[in-house]
Amino acid sequence: MPGRSSSSYVRKWPNAREVDAAARRWAMALARSRPEVLEIGYFGSYARGDWGPGSDLDLVVIVASSPLPFERRAAEIDATNLPVPADLLVYTQQEWQALRKRSPHFARTLRREIVWLFHRPATRKPDTGPDTVPGCYS
Repeated sequence: MPGRSSSSYVRKWPNAREVDAAARRWAMALARSRPEVLEIGYFGSYARGDWGPGSDLDLVVIVASSPLPFERRAAEIDATNLPVPADLLVYTQQEWQALRKRSPHFARTLRREIVWLFHRPATRKPDTGPDTVPGCYS
């Protein structure tokens, strides 16, 4: 007697190398199109190496300034061409520099985990922001 065949399919979740490569391409394209973008990095499960199926990519974008409130800035950046869902945090340079005082635990997490994808030359003053680990740009 014939058995019923499944109509479902298996989707392969991208691995960390694929996500990192796609994120680097995305970051460079974003930086080329938006001169206010100073730095881009990611943190969380892909940065720590404990990602899995369903993991999103946690991105930090630092801009020179923005007229929009923090809560609305991420909606202005298209991350739909990344191979996994993305969660964007868009800080102004001033907010980024104040993050250590405003949210010290989160700033320590970022300093420990962040993988930098883009850094616009001559935008960072020494020892500013939560990510002052020397050589943190990849």
